[in-house]
Amino acid sequence: MHAIGGRGNPNNFFNDPFFQRFFGPQFKHPKIPRQRAFKQRGAGSGFIISKDGYILTNNHVVSDADKITVRLADEREFTGKVVGADPQSDVALIKIDGKNLPVLPLGNSDKLQVGEWVIAIGNPFELLQTVTVGVVSAKGRNHMGISEYENYIQTDAAINPGNSGGPLLNIHGEAIGINSAIFSRSGGYMGIGFAIPINMAKNIEQQLLQHGKVIRGWLGVMIQNVNKDLAKSFNLKSTHGVLISEVTAKSPAEKAGIKQGDVVIAIDGKSIDNVGELRNTIAMTSPETKLVLTVIRDGEKHSIPVAIGEQPAKFAQTGQHMANSPLADMGLSLQNLTSELAGQFGYEKNQGVLIAEVEPDSPAGLVGLQAGQLIEEVNKIKVHNLKELKKALEQSKDKKQVLLRVRAGEYSRYVVLRAE
Repeated sequence: MHAIGGRGNPNNFFNDPFFQRFFGPQFKHPKIPRQRAFKQRGAGSGFIISKDGYILTNNHVVSDADKITVRLADEREFTGKVVGADPQSDVALIKIDGKNLPVLPLGNSDKLQVGEWVIAIGNPFELLQTVTVGVVSAKGRNHMGISEYENYIQTDAAINPGNSGGPLLNIHGEAIGINSAIFSRSGGYMGIGFAIPINMAKNIEQQLLQHGKVIRGWLGVMIQNVNKDLAKSFNLKSTHGVLISEVTAKSPAEKAGIKQGDVVIAIDGKSIDNVGELRNTIAMTSPETKLVLTVIRDGEKHSIPVAIGEQPAKFAQTGQHMANSPLADMGLSLQNLTSELAGQFGYEKNQGVLIAEVEPDSPAGLVGLQAGQLIEEVNKIKVHNLKELKKALEQSKDKKQVLLRVRAGEYSRYVVLRAE
C-alpha cells in the first residue's frame, strides 16, 4: 500500500512513514546523496476485513497522503480512500471499490497468551508479501510514547519499516493485531516489535465506520501510577492501582463522589494496575455506561458507581491528558498543593507546585524529575501556586529553556529543562 504526497526521493525507502516516526523526515541515509525534490512516496501494509473492500491499517501510513494506492497479492491495484482515522490509537480504516475480495478473519486478542506463536505479514522495505514468525513476548505494553492509547502486544517476529498496518496472525490464521512499531537503535529489526490488539482495533473500526471518528468515554480525573513512596504515603499495601491526583469540576468522577487521593484498584471487578489500563478501559467505554470503581480511600475499600461521560472535543484534540499544564511541552503535569496533598507528601500548603505526572522520555523525564516532587522556583522566582508559576514563565525571555528549583523531601536541587 502506497501513500503519495509531499516531497522527497521516490527511490529511497527511508521515506517510509514508519521509519520517519523514529528518525524524523529530515533523516538522510549517509550513502544516498542529496537529489532534486520529487513527490514523496511512502509504503506500508494493511489487510482486508470485508468482501466489499474495507481495510484496516495504521493512521501513520495514510495520514497526510494526497493519494493512496492499494496493491493486492494478485497485483491488482485500487485507489483507496480514508473512511476514518484515529491518531490517538494509530488505527485507520480505508475503503477500495471491489467485490468478493479475499477477507482475513479476525481473532480474539484477549485470549492470546505470552509464548504463543504468531506470524507477521507485510511489505518490509517494499519486499511484498513477506512473512516472519515469532512468539508473543509480552502483552499490555504501554508508556512507550508511540500513541496516546497504548496496549501493545510485544513480539519478536521480525517487523521492519514497511510492515506498518499489516496483520499479526495466530496459528489459526486469524488477525490478532496490527503491526505498528518497532524498538530499534538502527531503524531495523532488533527483536522487539509492537502490535495493536485486534479487539481494540475492532472497537475503533466500528466507530470509524459508523461515525467517521472515535467517541471515547471520559471520567474527568488526573491520574498517576503509584510508586513505593506514594504507596507508603497513602497507606497502601502495594504499588498496584492508580492514584487520582485531581478531579475535574462537574465531571462524571466528581458527580459520582470520587475524591482526590483515591486509589483505583479495579473497574467492574477487573484489576487495574497502572495508568495505561485505567485510561484504556475508560476510553473504550461508551458514554452513559455505568461502571463500578473499587477504590482505596484512607486505607478502606469503597465501591463507587459512576456513569461515564463523553470525552470533550478539546481533550481529543490535544492527545495529551496533561495538555493544560503550564509545562506540558516539557513533559510535566502540575497541580496546586492542597492541604491534604501537602500532608500526604510532607510539605506545607502553598509551599510550591506539585508535580503530578512526568511524561517518559520528555525533557523533565530525562533530568530525573518524578511525580510527588515540588517546584519551588521558576527562573529564580519563588512560586506558591499555578498562577504564580504561569506568571514566572511569561516573564521568561527564553521560552525554550526554564530553570527550576525542585524539592524532593528534605532536599532541593536546580534543574534546567530545554524544549525538544
